[in-house]
Amino acid sequence: MSIRIVADSCCEFPEELKKTVPCQNVPLTLMVDDREVVDDDSFDQKSFLKLIENCKGVPRSACPSPESFKSAYECDEDWVFVVTISATLSGSYNSAMLAKEIYEEENGQAKKIHVFDSKSASGGEAQVALKVKELFDHGLVFDEIVEEGEKFIAHMKTFFVLESLEVFRKNGRLSNTKAFAANVLNLKPVCMGVDGVIEPATIQRGIKNALKKMVEVSLEGIKDTKDRILIINHCNCYERALGVMNDFLSRVEFKAALILDTAGVSTLYASDGGIIVSF
Repeated sequence: MSIRIVADSCCEFPEELKKTVPCQNVPLTLMVDDREVVDDDSFDQKSFLKLIENCKGVPRSACPSPESFKSAYECDEDWVFVVTISATLSGSYNSAMLAKEIYEEENGQAKKIHVFDSKSASGGEAQVALKVKELFDHGLVFDEIVEEGEKFIAHMKTFFVLESLEVFRKNGRLSNTKAFAANVLNLKPVCMGVDGVIEPATIQRGIKNALKKMVEVSLEGIKDTKDRILIINHCNCYERALGVMNDFLSRVEFKAALILDTAGVSTLYASDGGIIVSF
């Protein structure tokens, strides 16, 4: 049997994974004022950050069409595992599921397809992809990979700290008053994913304090991390990500630690200087 891993473009596949198994991103579309940017291999982070900085309207993203996902399923591999951003944050999961139904109506059960709602984003999606590959390498059959993959998602941790709250303000997820107060007081919220929903964990004054607190809070109640992979996604702030990784590794041991740059969707919402952590 052979596998293909498909994910929407909010997932940044690690290079190590792409070298060992066919991986394919299905791109979302990013809309900044009158510009449309396809979140594919042509995405340029620096120029996009300038678009965001000068944006007068509300920057948004649009999920891939079912046809885009269906095209990704039309491959030579026997099993297709799909990973999407949290269904509470995007229509990507529903689009991928509809594509599965259409594909199976046209082709029957010749190919097995499962769509994972990562209940996360960015590195959290990459975590699921890596887990699928690990389970496949261990010889698990399709249904076992699905079962263990869903269990993995249920216990995965996702946290993030943003340098700027401007995109959240423009999207109506934060009032102008709160955004103004946060900027004036230099307040940085530490947020976490809870069953696919973004919730505040704590708030700190200054980015350094927020990042340190994020590490502390994320490790609370975790007995052992030796079998987990730490993934840190950063938006144009590699040195900051490296500092966060070193802080984690000074406290606990991980099976591996990866630093990944954000692609388009994650860049849009994390904004310049944002850090996303998953394990």
